[in-house]
Amino acid sequence: MSTVSELDWFKSSYSGSEGDDCVEVVHTPGAVHVRDSRKKEGSRFASSPSVWGDFLACVTE
Repeated sequence: MSTVSELDWFKSSYSGSEGDDCVEVVHTPGAVHVRDSRKKEGSRFASSPSVWGDFLACVTE
């Protein structure tokens, strides 16, 4: 099984367009993982896909 660091992270379309506030995400079965692109080995956040969807709905209003 792959570790989270080995997964195919991508820059979130919700990150700043200037490239200074980059958030990367990866979707796995049952979870959405989020990390700071400048601190790839730093802290990460994970949530269920439904909670992630609720979060995106709130921040895109």
